[in-house]
Amino acid sequence: MHKFFNKSTRLYVSNMQSQILPISISNPFIPNPTSSPPIMPPSAGAVFFNSIHYDADDLPHSSIEDGKKFETKPFLLPRVSSLDNVNGTVDVIAASSVSYQQRRRRVASDSNLTDLRGGRKRFFWSSGGRSDGDRFSVTRFGAKVFGYVRSGCKLITGFLSLQCYAFLIMPGVLQVAYYYYFSSQIRRDIVFGDPPRNKLDIYLPKSDGKNDVPKPVIAFITGGAWVIGYKAWGSLLGLHLSGTDVIVACIDYRNYPKATISEMVEDASRGISYVCNNITEYGGDPNRIYLMGQSAGAHIAACALVEQAIKESDAKQTTTWSVSQIKAYFGLSGGYNMFNLADHLNTRGPYKSLFMRIMGGEESLRKYSPEIVIQDPNNNSAVSLLPPVILFHGTADYSIPADCSKTFAESLQRVGAKAELKLYEGKTHTDVFVQDPMRGDDKLFDDLVAIIHGGDEEAPATQARASRRRRLVPEFMLKLAGKISPF
Repeated sequence: MHKFFNKSTRLYVSNMQSQILPISISNPFIPNPTSSPPIMPPSAGAVFFNSIHYDADDLPHSSIEDGKKFETKPFLLPRVSSLDNVNGTVDVIAASSVSYQQRRRRVASDSNLTDLRGGRKRFFWSSGGRSDGDRFSVTRFGAKVFGYVRSGCKLITGFLSLQCYAFLIMPGVLQVAYYYYFSSQIRRDIVFGDPPRNKLDIYLPKSDGKNDVPKPVIAFITGGAWVIGYKAWGSLLGLHLSGTDVIVACIDYRNYPKATISEMVEDASRGISYVCNNITEYGGDPNRIYLMGQSAGAHIAACALVEQAIKESDAKQTTTWSVSQIKAYFGLSGGYNMFNLADHLNTRGPYKSLFMRIMGGEESLRKYSPEIVIQDPNNNSAVSLLPPVILFHGTADYSIPADCSKTFAESLQRVGAKAELKLYEGKTHTDVFVQDPMRGDDKLFDDLVAIIHGGDEEAPATQARASRRRRLVPEFMLKLAGKISPF
């Protein structure tokens, strides 16, 4: 359909006494002249103007498609009664012509832009005819692709590093695995709940029949980035501590994606309850139970402890174990403020999107951040029930920075709880828990034994009877493992 007429339109204004004036519209297929016809003197009784100044909506016409016949319809104007009125009409028409011409240019410009956007597609690096929004979309798409490639490279690199790390510490792993599966001192897969993986292992001291007094107990929750945690990861700790008359109960729990943090905390609390209520059957002292967690396990254990204290502070709540049964809490290389930890882990893994799914959504971060929960004035009575908190951390830990333990200890002290921080200079996330015990030089072990057996008159004799810790892996392999460790 033609938008504009290309032929001059002849407008004839008559001084006749009739009430209407006819307008004839010429054939639009005749080429438009280079210049518009001049306006005739008023005495001639006629005025010419170019129809190019009119929009298609202003002139009556019928559509022309594929050479169909063009039809015209009369256009009616009011009768002019005098020559002065004719002159006024001419001025109005002339002014309208300028306005219509501007409108036509604007419409033509908009049409051209539309044609450029909807016409032949250009390559994304060409800026001609492309809007800012299109360029932004291309940039955003490129950024997403780059992000996916970068994430994929990090995952592959991390996986390869993990394989190399496991290979280098394999001599020690094989020895500990043999002890785990064939030692008579271990009670494996004790069920403490109905959900899957609600099991624990108990490492018992050697019994010579001379010292059968109840033994102190550590309820231990292993780490694993909330994804690969497993109770057997505590075998090395159980091997060393059981040699000093300490019972170690390693509690298992469901991992992501089978569970989120809320289910993990429930599993841990259920396991702690079993230890508190049944450890006497294995020779443990129910009044000397210590709760301990490492890495993600330290976070889960802290959440379970704080949540239990809040329940006990409410008289309407029923509980299956008491915070008063826990003599102290040991947190090793843990994170306790999930808002801060989420930003840090996003640079190392797990990425923030995955971390949020593990935590059950961003709305759960506050609930499962012990550092924030204890500072809530509504929880003051619960904080007063907490046992002493002792935190251990390596200063060279880049997986979970030592500041995480530092700020948690400071927050506990501000609200009146007993808290202590023990830093290991130059130690990484795995040095304290893996490489050092395999060296046979375990400072964490020495600190734990000193706290647990502190004030025990028979402790020196017990440690003298304990077998000497031996090296499990050559030093050069441990050093290399520490350099390529993905943790």
